[in-house]
Amino acid sequence: MTKVDQEQMKRWRLILGAASEEKLISYGAGDAMLDEESRLMDEALAAIYDDTAGDSRDDGVGGVSSRSRKAGLGTSSPKLAKWLGDIRTFFPPDVVSVIQSDAIERKGLKQLLFEPELLSQVKPDIQMVATLMALKGKIPEKTKETARQLVKAVVDEIVKRLSQDLRRAVTGALNRRQHSPLPSATGLDWNTTIRKNLKHYNKERGLLLPEKVYFFDRARRSKEWTVILDIDQSGSMAGSVIYASIIGSIFASMPALDTRVVAFDTEVVDLSEQCAEDPVDMLFGIQLGGGTDINKSIAYCSSFIAEPKKTLFILVSDLYEGGNRTEMMQRLIDMHDSGVKTICLLALSDQGVPSYDDVVAKKLAQHGIPCFGCSPDKMPELIEGALKGNDLSALAERAKQGHD
Repeated sequence: MTKVDQEQMKRWRLILGAASEEKLISYGAGDAMLDEESRLMDEALAAIYDDTAGDSRDDGVGGVSSRSRKAGLGTSSPKLAKWLGDIRTFFPPDVVSVIQSDAIERKGLKQLLFEPELLSQVKPDIQMVATLMALKGKIPEKTKETARQLVKAVVDEIVKRLSQDLRRAVTGALNRRQHSPLPSATGLDWNTTIRKNLKHYNKERGLLLPEKVYFFDRARRSKEWTVILDIDQSGSMAGSVIYASIIGSIFASMPALDTRVVAFDTEVVDLSEQCAEDPVDMLFGIQLGGGTDINKSIAYCSSFIAEPKKTLFILVSDLYEGGNRTEMMQRLIDMHDSGVKTICLLALSDQGVPSYDDVVAKKLAQHGIPCFGCSPDKMPELIEGALKGNDLSALAERAKQGHD
């Protein structure tokens, strides 16, 4: 076999597990399919994916069944600690996140959350934060601080990833509404300067000699815009809830914005104060799962709209309504018609768009309310365009690119 073929066989062996080895060898893979490092990788994977004793289903690949796979982590904390170290050594961060989540779901490894020394070795990521949020009432006292530090690490990473661009987007949108007499090279308004000085063009020298130079004003009025984030706490929206809440905390730190962050299931919780003070506490205040009453949350949020044309309302929801669906849609349409910049984010995550109510989304879109999934990295462009008064449907199309 060529070196490429051997590498492919090794990958198939890692994918299919130990039960496939005899069959692969019969295809000419050779006796020593895995080197020492690959064996350790195989053990780490087997601990989660190979313990399927009693499952007689055929996996559809060469007649290899996974019945004989017997590996597992058991209840040993030292073994679990070694496993956590192994997967972080052998796999990239995005794969580690998937394996950790599968460890909890497939193996019920809740001891990851109940032992501080184990939890401290878990890779902080969105999925793990969602798990901690869902199980927060069951986390023992001795682990709470470790859990908080894990959530804080994720919050800090997202803030670092998004904060600068979001601030620049808001500042860029609002600063271009008035001019300042104070000179600043980075704030020079070339278009206005050229337009208002065209009469001073010197034909002989071929130069424009401006009589007055215009600069954008960096000073903003406090609470110039109201931004409302209305967030669906459905369990399937976990990643979107986390991103939306943290983005809300970034908005809350900007003096030019009056930010409201609201979460809902069948009840409505106003997280605006916690959002401004401590986004970690805010996340632990969110209860994932439960029913959904979007209509009630929109009615609550409407009380914050004092100046419709200076308000941006973002509903983060899959639009599955457990309350009055007709009234919910009418509230959104009325809000849009009054001048509020109204957007529905079916997902705010890097994972694509989950299931959503397609009928409601289409009806809202027909009334000019775009409904789409958006990567967090697209939010700055979306926010800047909305505050500038750009067409929301066009903004939605750009935000959807690469997310569908």
